[in-house]
Amino acid sequence: MLCGVKVLPAGGPWAAQLMLARNEKPMTAPDLKITRHESPTRGRYLAQLAGHEGEGELAYSRTSKTLVIAEHTAVDDRLRGNGVALALVRRLVEDARAEGFKIYPLCPYVNAERRKHADWTDVFQD
Repeated sequence: MLCGVKVLPAGGPWAAQLMLARNEKPMTAPDLKITRHESPTRGRYLAQLAGHEGEGELAYSRTSKTLVIAEHTAVDDRLRGNGVALALVRRLVEDARAEGFKIYPLCPYVNAERRKHADWTDVFQD
């Protein structure tokens, strides 16, 4: 899944039907490991799902201590349909709240999720 690809909302009634059709189970928190790697000006979150190959990534630039630009979200085809991209965005939002920075959503996927979550307005900068 790359930025700019239309993504159906996570957790809707269609999701359970799709998982049943593909004989998949919903992702649970212990199944997903998200790590953060950061340098002074760039960073990324990597997600790995237990028992699956491939990974998801959310890449960002840090312009200052108070602003992060979410640039790109990508999930390996082998992990699609498991909520990995949304989990990456949620982690970014959690870290923004904990560390006091704002997110500028350059990535279309991050921006789309921002619009779906009114409770995230405190961490996003337009």
